[in-house]
Amino acid sequence: MFAMRMSQPDYDRIQHKAEQAGMSMTGFITASALGKNIVVVDGLDKVIVELKAIGKNLNQLTILCNMGRITCLDLTEIKSSFGTVFDYLYERME
Repeated sequence: MFAMRMSQPDYDRIQHKAEQAGMSMTGFITASALGKNIVVVDGLDKVIVELKAIGKNLNQLTILCNMGRITCLDLTEIKSSFGTVFDYLYERME
């Protein structure tokens, strides 16, 4: 347990920054105090949805391979999907 005093405006600013980062106040203050970079990237919800869809497709293909229902995989669509996600992330990093 650690207690500290600060002005209300400072508390409000820290709380707002923690919310923007999607972190708890404790996690945000700890990361900040330890000199860790806190990076907030808007629009990752779309990326997460896309990666989950790609993962599900890859899992289904793996299951079909293990069952012997398919023998030759065409991963062109999955490669293309990963490329799209990579391009999106790359644009956000710039």
